[in-house]
Amino acid sequence: MYPSTRLRRTRQADWSRRLVRQNTLTVNDLIWSVVVSDTADPVEPVMAMPGVDRLSLSALAKAAKEAQDLGIPAMAIFPHIDPAKKDDSGSEALNPDGLVPNAIRTIKEAAPNVGVICDVALDPFTTHGHDGVLDGDRIANDATVEQLVAQALVQAQAGCDVVAPSDMMDGRIGTIRDALEADGHHDTMILSYAAKYASGFYGPYREAIGSAAALKGDKQTYQMDPANRDEAIREVELDIAEGADMVMVKPGLPYLDIVRALSDTFPVPVYAFQVSGEYAMIEAAAANAWIDGERVMMESLLAFKRAGAAGIITYFAPRAARVLNG
Repeated sequence: MYPSTRLRRTRQADWSRRLVRQNTLTVNDLIWSVVVSDTADPVEPVMAMPGVDRLSLSALAKAAKEAQDLGIPAMAIFPHIDPAKKDDSGSEALNPDGLVPNAIRTIKEAAPNVGVICDVALDPFTTHGHDGVLDGDRIANDATVEQLVAQALVQAQAGCDVVAPSDMMDGRIGTIRDALEADGHHDTMILSYAAKYASGFYGPYREAIGSAAALKGDKQTYQMDPANRDEAIREVELDIAEGADMVMVKPGLPYLDIVRALSDTFPVPVYAFQVSGEYAMIEAAAANAWIDGERVMMESLLAFKRAGAAGIITYFAPRAARVLNG
């Protein structure tokens, strides 16, 4: 009891705080989330996400070199395509000479030491903005899985290191794993968005990829209810059994309890996605001088590590890497 115990003793100096620090954030924990576009412009600002641009392939090559120089291990790419290429089934996602395969090849050529993670989902490619194939007013699970398998194979054949299904269809991990094995992609990893919630934090991202205006209805019939925790454990258990190498919680900060539960329960890497809404809130508050933007950025990233995350997908990656690299 006080005064024999004074917890402030170890907080008095920088060296003592470092000695007793339980969690440490490093550049190795960062995955850079980037939006790539088939636009003719080198970069296009995303209005809802200050500091984030849609990148042309030439700009993506420069970003990949920057990631490599900063020591960022991997980039996660998300496409913004010409609306004229969209249809109800998202068929452009299966184009081997489409934006995503060319983006994969661009990164690999520009920065061979940077891993490439690709979103496996149809929402950037569909006229209706949903992650799957519509059957009337509902998403057809099995028909969607067929499209996702073909999409994942196109990405793997282009050189993608990690395919990341974010659609939340039942059975897609096992089906994709079987297809990858059959096609000889034994080393292609699967990062499953196993606990993806029907969240209000995705708004700026939908603007970034151009699906916001087209979205009809909501995604509550396939993304998880924010009220549920145990369901996330069931989802992850199934996806690991089907062949997922690692799993994702999305969004991030509002679901730190889910990150903690999964990392405590399963012996696979658990990643968190600091989504567009989280990024935009920090940036907006910092722009108004309501918070210290850099300090809150680093604090938020450290929170994921404290919760047990193996790493974080974040739009802050290059800025955080510069801070961490001094």
